[in-house]
Amino acid sequence: MNLNSNIPSGPLAQKWDKHKFDLKLVNPANKRKFDVIVVGSGLAGAAAAASMAELGYRVKCFCFQDSPRRAHSIAAQGGINAAKNYQNDGDSVYRLFYDTIKGGDFRSREANVYRLAQVSVNIIDQCVAQGVPFAREYGGLLANRSFGGAQVSRTFYARGQTGQQLLLGAYQSLCRQIGQGTVKMYPRTEMLDVVVIDGHAKGIIVRDLVSGEISAHAADAVVLATGGYGNVFYLSTNAKGCNVTATWRAYKKGAAFANPCYTQIHPTCIPVSGDHQSKLTLMSESLRNDGRMWVPKKKGDTRRSDQIPENERDYFLERKYPSFGNLAPRDIASRAVKEVCDEGRGVGPGGQGAYLDFADAIKRLGEETVRERYGNLFDMYEKITGENAYKAPMRIYPAVHYTMGGTWVDYNLMTTVPGLFVLGEANFSDHGANRLGASALMQGLADGYFILPYTIGNYFASTKLPKADTSRPEFKQAMEGAQALTKKLLVINGKRSVTSFHRELGKLMWDKCGMARSETSLKEALKRIPELRAEFWKNVKVTGGNGELNQDLEAAGRVADFLEFGELLCLDALTRDESCGGHFRVEHQTPDGEARRDDDHYSFVSAWEYRGPDRPPLLHKEPLVYEEVHMSQRSYK
Repeated sequence: MNLNSNIPSGPLAQKWDKHKFDLKLVNPANKRKFDVIVVGSGLAGAAAAASMAELGYRVKCFCFQDSPRRAHSIAAQGGINAAKNYQNDGDSVYRLFYDTIKGGDFRSREANVYRLAQVSVNIIDQCVAQGVPFAREYGGLLANRSFGGAQVSRTFYARGQTGQQLLLGAYQSLCRQIGQGTVKMYPRTEMLDVVVIDGHAKGIIVRDLVSGEISAHAADAVVLATGGYGNVFYLSTNAKGCNVTATWRAYKKGAAFANPCYTQIHPTCIPVSGDHQSKLTLMSESLRNDGRMWVPKKKGDTRRSDQIPENERDYFLERKYPSFGNLAPRDIASRAVKEVCDEGRGVGPGGQGAYLDFADAIKRLGEETVRERYGNLFDMYEKITGENAYKAPMRIYPAVHYTMGGTWVDYNLMTTVPGLFVLGEANFSDHGANRLGASALMQGLADGYFILPYTIGNYFASTKLPKADTSRPEFKQAMEGAQALTKKLLVINGKRSVTSFHRELGKLMWDKCGMARSETSLKEALKRIPELRAEFWKNVKVTGGNGELNQDLEAAGRVADFLEFGELLCLDALTRDESCGGHFRVEHQTPDGEARRDDDHYSFVSAWEYRGPDRPPLLHKEPLVYEEVHMSQRSYK
């Protein structure tokens, strides 16, 4: 396997412009000759499908939801970053670039991050032109607020429903192309495999989730925009349907998987309330603009929040990180919450929580202004907890939220399988070991609107391969493999439910490879996961049949992949014997409990190659070379 990042030469600020000029082009008439498959219809997928269809390519778009507008991008709340400097507070493309590199603990590819910062300014203009109702100042200018890891206000937002509004903008662009016949949409359809012919991705195998029919689709290139793998932990802020299947099946067909141990824990989620829960709910990081996080100073203090006087409260983020306060990056804030709870100062049932208090903001701004900024988030919190956050502080605790790891891609967003491109959260490229808030939406739209439409054309213009069709033996073989796997799941007829296996795997991952990892805990997980996987294939019970809507069968295929992927995640965490960002090895921390990197030995991207079911994966390393920034101990104090 050859890891060629294809980073262009020249000064960092000129790389993308130079690269765009150097890319080979496909003339408008010839674009109609190329078929493109897009799997996923979130921000990255919808933007890519709409943009490529607008250019003239023939596009098929697949999603497992009943409509593209149900993609999980809709759940993003707080905002989208862009280096517009509307606040005149010192922001710039370079500052956004540096904040992102630093926020990722110097474990991301420099050229990709700089390009993301450059493209960010175009994204806002694109979305405004689509009618996205961003918040505005009194005079009509677009409003901004701050997010973690930054000392400027660069986050554009639409109350606490930014993802929904951005997705509706991308969705209407996609619908326009569907109406014109340039995009054919396949909802309620799940990808089961990638078809590779002569070393190039040439199609996919899918299952119609309503009828159960398994079919093949050929194309000249395949684009995966299928999100992250956070649900390997079972409890996360992701929708229940989010999974690793598409990228995991691509991994088995030769696409390297990069940095799987880089998972993000978000500090402000509604705490777990019981074993009945199947997911957790995010309270947007934007709330930390006006909410102050605190716990009692005394251990075991069970008084109500309003009975604890000011001098007996520990505003721990403001105390530990005075320069950034409550807007410290997510990985640092999450560990700080866990630390005070582990000390016995947590609040709420079981002491697993901290307060997020808006009393000062309401006193300073007025309740109406707070409602205008965050009203739907407060409403959601009250519906779930029965508590009014205008009258008493929210209770929050960290939870799995985002995955920085993903399929390895080069500067063109192409994987180690030519013709297979991966966008958004599904790839590894832009965030390093920790993602700053409001950067996920930025990356998804950058990849879909402004990067892939250029780079995929270069692939077509540079590759002279015959058209693939589904009569090829490779499609038949992939179809038979998908059908065999489905049959295998249905005939086991064991005694344990799919959910029970997923729940056990998730608890194992959280306990052994969650907010903190150690050599001991990771080795324990690596011993237990194969045992759990073996039991799954002997004792799982999948109800129903294949020729019908069968959500139990859907879940079984996804959990089977999680049971394999979880082992790779833990192996990657064990192999990376350092702490960085969201990957916190307890053996490697500073005296005050911060992550301690080992730049001499681990300044690289881990890219894992699949070598078969009975052989361990092979680790490849892409060195991280910084031309513009100096790697330093990250500090937000």
